[in-house]
Amino acid sequence: MVNAGRLTARTASGMRTPMAEKSASSRGPVAIVGGGLGGLHAARLLAAARVPFLLLEARSRLGGRILSEDGFDLGPAWFWPDMQPSIAALVGELGLAAFPQYAQGDVLAEQAPTLTSTLAPARYPGFGQMASSFRIAGGIAALVAALAKDLPEDRLRLGVTVTGAALRDEGGRLTLGGSGDAGTMVEARAVLFALPPRLIEKTIAFAPALSPDLRGMWRATPTWMAPHAKFLAVYAKPFWRGMGLCGTAQSSVGPMVEIHDASAVPEREGGAALFGFVGVPASARARVGETVLRQHCLAQFARLFGAQAETPLATRFKDWAADPFTATADDGEATGHPEAVRRPWFDAPWSARAVMAGSETAPVHPGYLEGALLAAEAAVARLDEGGALS
Repeated sequence: MVNAGRLTARTASGMRTPMAEKSASSRGPVAIVGGGLGGLHAARLLAAARVPFLLLEARSRLGGRILSEDGFDLGPAWFWPDMQPSIAALVGELGLAAFPQYAQGDVLAEQAPTLTSTLAPARYPGFGQMASSFRIAGGIAALVAALAKDLPEDRLRLGVTVTGAALRDEGGRLTLGGSGDAGTMVEARAVLFALPPRLIEKTIAFAPALSPDLRGMWRATPTWMAPHAKFLAVYAKPFWRGMGLCGTAQSSVGPMVEIHDASAVPEREGGAALFGFVGVPASARARVGETVLRQHCLAQFARLFGAQAETPLATRFKDWAADPFTATADDGEATGHPEAVRRPWFDAPWSARAVMAGSETAPVHPGYLEGALLAAEAAVARLDEGGALS
C-alpha cells in the first residue's frame, strides 16, 4: 500500500497549505467542466473547503480518459510513486491497494522480416525494467470511484455537454447541450475547465471571444491518449510467466508496437491479460475497422507468446481517437507528449473568472495522472487567491 499525506491545496509556488474554509455564497457555484481525475480532484478540494460546486460531465460515467473494465485498464494504467508523490499520496489516503507492474522475466523484440526470411522474436533479459511502475488493484477506475463516493450526488451531472461560456459581472454563464439540456443556462461564480485545451477550443464558444493567439496555443497542445488505441486480451492464467517471459514486447512489425502484462489478479481465473498500444495511425484504423484490427492483434500475440494466446476468454479494444469526448481532428496523428506551458491559459477578461485544470495544463507532469492532480490543485488555488471562492 502506498502511504498517503493530508489533503491540501497546492499553491502556484508548489508549497502545500491547508485550504481555508469558505462560506456559502449567493453568487452560484464554481462550475467544473469535465469529470475526469482533474475535475473530480478539484471537486473534492472545493467540497472539503465547503465551496459550492457543480460538476458537468458529457459522458454517462465519471473518469474521462480513465477507463477500466473488470479491473483492466483501457486508458492510463500506471503511476510512478518515486517521481509522482501526489498520486502516490492520494492512492494511499483513499485506502487503495497499489502493486508494481510485473517485470520478472525476459522481454521480446519483434523485428520486421526481410525479403527472404521471417524473423522469429528475439528474447532479451528484462532486468525488471518496469519495477518502479505501479498499478491500482481494480484498475485506475477504482481511484475515480473512491473520489466520487464522498461527493454529493446532486452536484454531479452526467450526460451534459457545455457548448458555450459567457462572461458575466459576477462570474460566468454556461450554455448546456445534450439530451434534455439543450439551451439550458448555468450561472457560476467561476468556471474551472478540466478538459484538454484542444477539446475546449473545438467544442465551446466563448463570449467575449478568445484571442486567436490563445486559441492557437490550445490547438497546439497535444491531448494525451487521444491519438492512441489499446487492445487487450484476457486469459485464464498468465501462461507467459511460466515461459520465463514478463509479458513486455516491442515490435516493428505490428499492429501493436508496445505490449505489456496487464493482469489484474493473476491468481484469479480470468484475471490475467496482455495489452498493447496499436501503432497503426488513427486514419488507417478507421479505414481498416475494429474487427480486422482485433484479428491482427490476436495473431501478433500468438506470434510472440505461442498458440495459447490465440484463444483468450475475452478481448477489448479502445480507440481514443474515435472518442468524441477525448479527441478532435487535430489528434489524428501522434505528436508527442504535452509539454508544460509557461504562459497563462486565459487572457483578460477571462483570466479573472476561468481557470484550466486538465492534465495537459499542469505545471509539471502534464498528460499524466499526477499532472491532473497538480493542475486541479493549482486551479483551485488561483481561484482562491483571486477571491472567486469567498
